[in-house]
Amino acid sequence: MTNSSAEHFDKWKDQQSSAEQMIPLVGKLYRDHGVTIRIFGRRILNNSTIDIIKAHRYALQMVGEELDISKSLQLLNIMVEMNLAPARVDLGKFCYRFMQQGGDPKAFLTEQLASINTGKGSILVEPQDVVLYGFGRIGRLLARMLIDRVGDGNKMRLRAIVVRGGKEGDLKKRASLLRRDSVHGAFNGSIKVDEEESAIIANGVYIKVIYANSPAEVDYTDYGIKNALIVDNTGMWRDEEGLGQHLNCNGAAKVLLTAPGKGDIKNIVYGVNHDDIAASDTILSAASCTTNAITPVLKAINDEYGVKNGHVETIHSYTNDQNLIDNYHKGDRRGRAAALNMVLTSTGAASAVAKCLPELEGKLTGNAVRVPTPNVSMAILNLNLAKETSKDALNTHLRNMALYSPMQDQIDYTASSELVSTDMVGSTHAGVVDSLATIVEGDRAVLYIWYDNESGYSTQVIRMMQEISGLKMPMVPAQ
Repeated sequence: MTNSSAEHFDKWKDQQSSAEQMIPLVGKLYRDHGVTIRIFGRRILNNSTIDIIKAHRYALQMVGEELDISKSLQLLNIMVEMNLAPARVDLGKFCYRFMQQGGDPKAFLTEQLASINTGKGSILVEPQDVVLYGFGRIGRLLARMLIDRVGDGNKMRLRAIVVRGGKEGDLKKRASLLRRDSVHGAFNGSIKVDEEESAIIANGVYIKVIYANSPAEVDYTDYGIKNALIVDNTGMWRDEEGLGQHLNCNGAAKVLLTAPGKGDIKNIVYGVNHDDIAASDTILSAASCTTNAITPVLKAINDEYGVKNGHVETIHSYTNDQNLIDNYHKGDRRGRAAALNMVLTSTGAASAVAKCLPELEGKLTGNAVRVPTPNVSMAILNLNLAKETSKDALNTHLRNMALYSPMQDQIDYTASSELVSTDMVGSTHAGVVDSLATIVEGDRAVLYIWYDNESGYSTQVIRMMQEISGLKMPMVPAQ
């Protein structure tokens, strides 16, 4: 092995060693303190050694420099000894700051984490019971995320799922679909089935499986569930009358719809208009995956440049409401084979933006093309701005929004020239700006926004569930 080869290999081994040592520390901070560690917005809880190394390298795209993983480890070791309160801590930003200024790491962290170095304790006194009504694509992803987030600082508890009455073997089938996923891979942990009690036990979380054909058939108090947040993933009901059925169930307190709501139901895109949520609201909507993907970016652009008008074209992966092969479908064109055709269809996302961002009411049109991919979509924003700008200026603004703004959880940013849709599987941001594809000419701009229409949206739903439950964990640093 040449000196150069040995040098690179030794550096790699050092990075591996540091990443391996970080894994139990990240877990301890979460389980004992309720502190979620992130690297430039990416959660690294339960991540592999390689994933942690990649997260540190991602800093190249954001700040132009790879993070020193040994310094991250140094900071983590100090944090474990601190008396931290529940929070989301971006270790990547702190590591980058420490790399720039140097000095004593303990003194650095004492200053930087002063706002949360206040003692252990949960934000919620009592756990929040959660019920998933429906167990399809979004329901199963939400279940995975809730199970993954169990800890002292996060007291949302998945207590039950409700599905229609099944045939023999249904419970094992439900567990198998949770255990294995063709898009998102295997469940990270252990899943067992208790046939006698009709329950799934996942990583120690006991989940009752309730069979019912309508909310009227369910009494949650029979299962020890109280004041539950019911997350309706079925899309069967989207108005107050239909969703109100859940509130008539004993043990249910509030309802969150994972689809656009109709009538006077508040449609919320977390990060944009979540402040509209009132304690008195009992039925809320998390809007659609596309509305979540585009609204934060549109807000960022409108706040800085103004949007006169524009068009949104969604290139969307096929979904379960399309046919696998040509067959009857009540919707136009959706009866044709989803895996063989691009299908032109309508989308309400453009008009739905106004429900979350009223200043854009009447300014946007939209269409959608369903394409033969199972997950990850793209929104193309063709906008006329109120003032002229340049590609570099617009991209810099969006990069800063992804790094330092209150919408940093919603907006992600990439400068990769090789990125394709499958690279975005598992993204937890609402949308990812593809900066190299940005086109700007005077007051006209075209932006390309990737989004994992399953994982990114589900993460937004989780954030909204936390807001409804009062589980508001501070983000450190705030910007």
